[in-house]
Amino acid sequence: MNLTLMGLNKIKEDYLAAQTVLARRIIVCAGTGCIVNGSMKVYEEFVRCIKDSGLNAVVELKKEKEEDGVFVSKSGCQGFCQIGPLVTILPENILYTKVRPDDVQDIVETTLIRGELLNRILYVDPDTKKPCKNQSEIPFYRKQQRFVLANCGVIDPEDLREYVAHGGYVSAAKACLEMTPLEVCKRIGDAGVRGRGGGGFPTGKKWEMALQTESDKKYVICNGDEGDPGAFMDMGVMEGNPHSVVEGLIIAARAIGADEGYVYVRAEYPLAVKRIRKAIQDAYKAGMLGRQIFGSSYNFDLHVMEGAGAFVCGEETAMIASIEGRRGMPSPKPPFPSQRGLWGKPTVINNVETLSNIPLVLAAGLDQYRSLGTHKSPGTKTFAVTGHVANTGLIEMPFGSTLREIVFHVAGGMTSDDGKPMNDGFKAVQIGGPSGGCLTRDHLDLPLDFDSLKQVGAMIGSGGLVVMNKNTCMVSVARFFMRFTQEESCGKCVLCREGTKQMLSLLDDIIEGRATEETLTILEDLAIAVQKGSLCGLGKTAPNPVLSTLRYFRDEYEAHVKHKYCPTGKCKKLTKFWIDENLCRGCTLCVTKCAIGAIMGEKGQPHKINQMLCRKCGACIEVCKFQAIKGGKS
Repeated sequence: MNLTLMGLNKIKEDYLAAQTVLARRIIVCAGTGCIVNGSMKVYEEFVRCIKDSGLNAVVELKKEKEEDGVFVSKSGCQGFCQIGPLVTILPENILYTKVRPDDVQDIVETTLIRGELLNRILYVDPDTKKPCKNQSEIPFYRKQQRFVLANCGVIDPEDLREYVAHGGYVSAAKACLEMTPLEVCKRIGDAGVRGRGGGGFPTGKKWEMALQTESDKKYVICNGDEGDPGAFMDMGVMEGNPHSVVEGLIIAARAIGADEGYVYVRAEYPLAVKRIRKAIQDAYKAGMLGRQIFGSSYNFDLHVMEGAGAFVCGEETAMIASIEGRRGMPSPKPPFPSQRGLWGKPTVINNVETLSNIPLVLAAGLDQYRSLGTHKSPGTKTFAVTGHVANTGLIEMPFGSTLREIVFHVAGGMTSDDGKPMNDGFKAVQIGGPSGGCLTRDHLDLPLDFDSLKQVGAMIGSGGLVVMNKNTCMVSVARFFMRFTQEESCGKCVLCREGTKQMLSLLDDIIEGRATEETLTILEDLAIAVQKGSLCGLGKTAPNPVLSTLRYFRDEYEAHVKHKYCPTGKCKKLTKFWIDENLCRGCTLCVTKCAIGAIMGEKGQPHKINQMLCRKCGACIEVCKFQAIKGGKS
């Protein structure tokens, strides 16, 4: 079967016609976060309760189904992971939060039958204390501009027809039927699309390099090997709108003259793998993949390759090696993959978010796309917001937005370690994962775009934002990311393999009180050497968290080294634990918890800690109900 533009319009018309006969639609979030919290049980309960209430529950939209009913469907991630499982009810556009199976019968009776709101599961604005009916009333959503994520959380990711009904595959069809490869490259170049994987290289330029390279075979690859700690943007897109990735690959292939492509996605994303595979399967059946796609003379085949979780395989030459069946290790550049890539043939590699932008850019036009973001960084960027903030989740903001807007408006402000609001608790944001750097209070109003972040020693990266409060030890943060990159090093080049190992050892010395003032000098010199001498992006960027924390939080490093003191009290080897006699009730809970018998005292009387025996494990402070055990300068 081959589809022309007319064929796509027919699918759209039939789907919308079938939808119009339904009284309501219930959309249950079926992203990974909500599934873990039980959203599939909520979905099943909706189907059961609707049927038991005498209403018609529709779980699959068919043209011939003309009776009135309630359409119960699933979506990808709706973004606000903090308050999931999420349920949206249309056409009223009601958003219910933290929905449990026990809530479903009340929703059916109150909202579906009586047409009333169920206030107890509406989101309550923490500032106004008023319940919010829909996304437009919730600050988390209201401050965003959802472009790539516009259909995530709305459409059923496993229904090709709904993607088409929302304009899907029209851009790919036009690229194949009405545009030359050079015209496609030029359109993307003129739009100013830049790679969302971290480097920000102009996408149109990359495509044009591959187009101009003569070869009997060319490839396109989608980089879905998202491995940064705290990052889940690409996972959200693949789970929530997989057809946008497939369509982006079709357009990329048309632009460079490729007839074969791969989606490289880590096996740790089973739901993303499942939905990408189904999207590809359905696209083949509809004539959007395979031979003579969309009725053109153009052929394009697409495969899925599951990665084994090696962070280094996110580097494009290591990814190519992995697809070829070799060990995932980077290769020197040049030649670049666009010149000599997969099996020695010209290859274009773009990440998930970049490819999902492409159909939208062609559909929206240059002016609309460039109206978002900044002149040099047009469009939007998805971010995964985690850490010490009130609202965690998947967001999308125009380039040029500030940290202040994200942290205090979208993410709802700072929280303590136990999740309570903190009015003045902001300390730093780690942006760009292990390859990125830390931004401080001084950077709260810095525009977040490719060029501005480079100037302060950071990078957009894939889009992970880990927000940290004032109780966070920045030396420990640097050590966390250094340990990650050291473990993920492929070991090919000496500076990365041995340099990151020695940097980790020096950070251990600082945290455990063995460092001298010379340690900081050695650490900084070594970081610069690793940065300059490593072969691939992993090694070159591995020192970034260390260098940025040394730059902006040097006083914390010096406190650890010179005074053997962790200002936050988080480095236990540099902390002394003692008991406040005025607060201690002698409950003996700490005595029971201490494995080495370092706490002494009679029941009902204040206790004491034997400093000679104490190993500073912190177990006692965790169990004390009266906050009598303190930790501070050693």
